[in-house]
Amino acid sequence: MNTELLNGDAHISVAQSAAMKLSEIGERTKQLGTKFKEPERQRRIILVIVCVALLLDNMLYMVIVPIIPDYLAELQSEADHASFNARVINAGNSSNHTIFKATKGNFDLQIGVLFASKAILQLLVNPLTGTFIDRVGYDLPLFIGLIIMFFSTCLFAFADNYVSLFAARSLQGLGSAFADTSGIAMIADKYTEEAERSRALGIALAFISFGSLVAPPFGGILYEFCGKRVPFIVLACICFTDGMLCLTVLKPFSRGERENMPVGTPIYKLMIDPYIAVVAGALTTCNIPLAFLEPTIANWMEETMNSSQWEIGLAWLPAFFPHVLGVYITVKLAAKYPHLQWFYGALGMVIIGASSCTVPACKTFGQLMGPLCGICFGIALVDTALLPTLAFLVDVRHVSVYGSVYAIADISYCVAYALGPVVAGQIVHDLGFIQLNLGMGLANVLYAPALLLLKNVCQMKPSNSERGMLLEEGPTGLYDTIKTQERERKRKGLSNVVDENGIDTYSEEESFEYA
Repeated sequence: MNTELLNGDAHISVAQSAAMKLSEIGERTKQLGTKFKEPERQRRIILVIVCVALLLDNMLYMVIVPIIPDYLAELQSEADHASFNARVINAGNSSNHTIFKATKGNFDLQIGVLFASKAILQLLVNPLTGTFIDRVGYDLPLFIGLIIMFFSTCLFAFADNYVSLFAARSLQGLGSAFADTSGIAMIADKYTEEAERSRALGIALAFISFGSLVAPPFGGILYEFCGKRVPFIVLACICFTDGMLCLTVLKPFSRGERENMPVGTPIYKLMIDPYIAVVAGALTTCNIPLAFLEPTIANWMEETMNSSQWEIGLAWLPAFFPHVLGVYITVKLAAKYPHLQWFYGALGMVIIGASSCTVPACKTFGQLMGPLCGICFGIALVDTALLPTLAFLVDVRHVSVYGSVYAIADISYCVAYALGPVVAGQIVHDLGFIQLNLGMGLANVLYAPALLLLKNVCQMKPSNSERGMLLEEGPTGLYDTIKTQERERKRKGLSNVVDENGIDTYSEEESFEYA
């Protein structure tokens, strides 16, 4: 009897202990949810989600560099072997050598088209995704982009022929058009102070650089020791985790933000804005050396330096550190001297031009590190200075909705990276590697003075712009546009009058001007 009572007391104590544990877990979960709702903490979480999405996109973009050519070469070798056996059986092998050479040339073209397909599709759909983002907000397009990138990564992992690889690469371009544009636009919307915006975009650029430069050795090592599928499965798992975090924190299917969405400036009007056009041209021009060297520098290193495969694979990795240094320096300078953003961009283009011109003069692997680091340092200056400038231009000259303007920025990048894999090899074949680098360097140096057009615009401080004068409260992203429209009505002599039904109407008053 006593034993039964003791057992009953033990069960009760265990149940009470479990209930207390569950209560503690529920309380901690509630506290965590409350912390997520804090504006500053939520901004940081959003920055993490966006940075991970950008990291994944750029790792997936570059991870195929050491994998896909070798994998397709194996498929090509198997096809050639099967074709050879068939010809021996049917008609002999007298013309097989000529047929193999034609196939080899076609194989190189297929590699170039495969690499460019992502940027080409991204270039085509960006005008549509930019408008879509302006209409529905930033959360939902980011989630859509992560879903598409997840399926693209899975398709890469299990693709076993050229058609499926091409579909996976193109699908990645579609996902990037949603995720990259909405992610950068979301950062610009959440971080409205110029210094904070530059710092947040600088962090995002550092993740982009890290993803692009670490992906080739990451993919090459896992491909060598674990097979083709493992690198893509790892990236797919990270993408899935980021998507779940986006779904949990941002709640992309909530209609609250979309109901109060102001009407953004159409993308075609932004494209013909001369200041935005100058920035877009600078972003394209400064990325051309990187986009054109990536598909051509490996063969040049083999021919001129007798470089090994590990040297070719690690050629761009040291450039990550000057890129991060360039981002850090530009963010610090922009916080202290924000009116000189145009100068930082122009200086970056001059550095890119000088570095590009010195690449052909390098004779050893160690010497080559200098110009490549210079190119990435210059790109960091240009990107870090001009990406926040695009948001500033929209704030000052248009409506503070950033989807379309960063779609234009994405288009600028895609122009360079769509042309690179297809055009660069042909230029080297027809004119030579030296002429390619001199042309790219000269283009950057000659374009740098065009950024002088931004000098007067960059000197306008947000507090002196129309946007700052019309707002009594601090800027809050999309909300400030609605407030601006209300204050503009008052400035024109219209004031809010609430009728007996509780509906806002406007009555004319004597107009007034701001001092």
